[in-house]
Amino acid sequence: MKKILVIGGNGQLGNCIRKIAPDFELDYEFIFTDSQTLDVTNEDQIQSFFYENKPDFCINASAFTAVDLAESEKEKAFAVNAHGVAHLAEASKEYNTVLIHVSTDYVFDGETNLCYSEDDFTNPIGVYGESKLKGEELALDINPQTIILRTSWLYSEFNKNFVKTMLNLFSQKEELGIVADQFGQPTNANDLAEAIMNIIEAPQKTYGVFHFSNYPETTWFEFAEKIAEFSKSKVKLNQLTTEQYPTPARRPKRSTMCLDKIEETYKIEPKYWENSLEECISILTQQ
Repeated sequence: MKKILVIGGNGQLGNCIRKIAPDFELDYEFIFTDSQTLDVTNEDQIQSFFYENKPDFCINASAFTAVDLAESEKEKAFAVNAHGVAHLAEASKEYNTVLIHVSTDYVFDGETNLCYSEDDFTNPIGVYGESKLKGEELALDINPQTIILRTSWLYSEFNKNFVKTMLNLFSQKEELGIVADQFGQPTNANDLAEAIMNIIEAPQKTYGVFHFSNYPETTWFEFAEKIAEFSKSKVKLNQLTTEQYPTPARRPKRSTMCLDKIEETYKIEPKYWENSLEECISILTQQ
């Protein structure tokens, strides 16, 4: 039986993989770790864990994801998002493990009116994006059996995310301002978990960088409008510009990604973001 190691098992994506793992338990043994049981910044710990478990696949769902905090904690962001990934890539290469590493649309600067393909020029405008790009580069350089999955605006019924924050604010406020001039693709982490399992189950592996998200593009404001609609909230939403809502880290204005490559290579068809959002809110409102 093949083994799948999930790094960051208590995070958003890790929990989504945990949820569907029983569907695959006839063929795979899942090993879930968190930062307490396996610290990606500790090279020796990773080497001994791989030696003991010898996973066939390693899904790296761990990351330093606090975009604004990364600006003041650059060393910590790079320790997890870059050097930690390098440690995983080195151990994966040594034990012939396929590394599936989750990255971000924030590797792009957002200065385009088109969608970004996997081959487009990367130019992160914040520390978070810089650290994630460095992680991509190190993984691909070290282990040829690496699949990078760039995703965007991730949310689910688990942990902290934009959808859950909005639902919480809707219950407290009568009026909210939401940024309306940043474009991207909200992505249900459950859909990403399914895509990862589809890749693992594929008989032939193509390595390299792939984009995966829900589609089409939208703005944070339109995203919030749909959250309000699906949750039947009466909150009043007002459009803000990026300048009206300053943050420590700059965000890309349009980080929309092209999804053709993953569809053609792995036959993974991205879902419409409004449908996936409605499913998530249905779960959250029943809890």
